[in-house]
Amino acid sequence: MSVPAPLYVLVGIMSTQIGGAIAKTLFDDLGPTGMVFLRTLFAAIALLLLWRPVVEGHDRGDLALAVAFGVTLAAMNLSFYEAIDRIPLGIAVTIEFVGPLAVAVGGSRRALDLVWVVLAAAGILLLARAGGHVNAGGIAFALLAGVFWATYILLSARIGRVFPGGSGLSLAMAVAAVLLVPVGVAGGGSALLRPELLAAAAGVAILSSAIPYSLELAALRTLPTRVLGILLSVEPAMAALAGFVILDQGLRLRDGIAIALVAMASAGASLTGSGRQAPEA
Repeated sequence: MSVPAPLYVLVGIMSTQIGGAIAKTLFDDLGPTGMVFLRTLFAAIALLLLWRPVVEGHDRGDLALAVAFGVTLAAMNLSFYEAIDRIPLGIAVTIEFVGPLAVAVGGSRRALDLVWVVLAAAGILLLARAGGHVNAGGIAFALLAGVFWATYILLSARIGRVFPGGSGLSLAMAVAAVLLVPVGVAGGGSALLRPELLAAAAGVAILSSAIPYSLELAALRTLPTRVLGILLSVEPAMAALAGFVILDQGLRLRDGIAIALVAMASAGASLTGSGRQAPEA
């Protein structure tokens, strides 16, 4: 019996958010920087073994593109982990979605796309209220992660044209792992050598990178990119659920309304726009 392509995407989203929630439970030992370094390192190892990229035959421009992609991956994931260290997972993912939304409606002159921007802005403003459990630093890091997510989307299309399969991503992930060594060692210290933490971080890498990427690649063989974007709009809600179940992070009614507004904006932009959305690496 064949598995419906949308189910691949939804399982991938669930895996990503479970991985993010588990990662946060390791912050007390590794810190966000140590955790993001180990996750990126293990993801790079897995992708390199899977795709075995070949550097020969690519000019300096191609390799510079892979490096730029790696810098983006490192900055995106580091910003996101710094965000969830300060604010609930569901709120961080919701704010981060401004990146894909900006790509989806970027350059559009249609009035309908302005509606999606207004909906998303309303949601972000609700989350960015003064006081409560949301702080300015967490919001700033989540917005920064969104900027790098948008950059990731734009670069991923170029990487896909230059490198076959996932070889470009594997090279970029290796670059990201190298770039994160200084902050990872500074943040994680000797905890980076503890076997139980290494095993947990490897599990996070599988949940947050290997499984979602593989499932979304399989889904895209039959699923239109626009439909993928609509399905990805459930990610903030899935993140909120993972945060509630694994981290005991409750959300207020106001937060739930804000998440729903951003999800509606993302789904609407994907349905009516011509932009691309791409999964978080």
